[in-house]
Amino acid sequence: MEKLAVIFDMDGVICHTNPYHSEAFRLFFGKRGLKPTEEEFALHMYGKSNKYIFSHFLGREILGEEFVQLENEKEGLFREIYADKVEPIPGFTGFLSELKQNGFKTGVATSAPRANLDLIMERLGFGKHMESVMASENVAKHKPDPEIYLKTAQNLKTNPGSCLVFEDSFSGVSAALNAGMKVVGVLSSHNKEELPPCHLYITDYTQVSVTQISDLLT
Repeated sequence: MEKLAVIFDMDGVICHTNPYHSEAFRLFFGKRGLKPTEEEFALHMYGKSNKYIFSHFLGREILGEEFVQLENEKEGLFREIYADKVEPIPGFTGFLSELKQNGFKTGVATSAPRANLDLIMERLGFGKHMESVMASENVAKHKPDPEIYLKTAQNLKTNPGSCLVFEDSFSGVSAALNAGMKVVGVLSSHNKEELPPCHLYITDYTQVSVTQISDLLT
């Protein structure tokens, strides 16, 4: 029988990073005379690619070298703020260990830059447990496009129908569903009503078991 796979988004799924992204974006936009509200962030920042976020709040398309410079500035602020505050969502480390003990393939698929992923993987030490590691640089199309999840399934040598994704945002859940995968909604930044219908919902990993995941996939 084909091995089953579990794929994790990162922001809001492995770590509750959104408050720190908000802080970084406030500093970033504040330098430019802008003051987005938390409601605006909820609609136009959480789960969105930087290309979308910059274009929305700056009111024009951001391309090429300008995009690279702006992204480096904002993500550098985030890493500076977050570096000594990295901690997993409760239960994540034990749940991941249990998945590996039960033979699951595992991967991480984030819209964040690889430097952010490397910071968090280094602090939490989960990289060695992932057979696929993908960040924004690895895809041409961002969530809700399914590219990152379909590529992850290829890396894991697993059919999309044998994969389950943990996601926390509308665009992320949509991407996983568009890839033909089962989805657990992590309610770290949004409530159920703000996400597309998921197969299961949790607030942290103490609320889910390997048995539940196996049942969802079989």
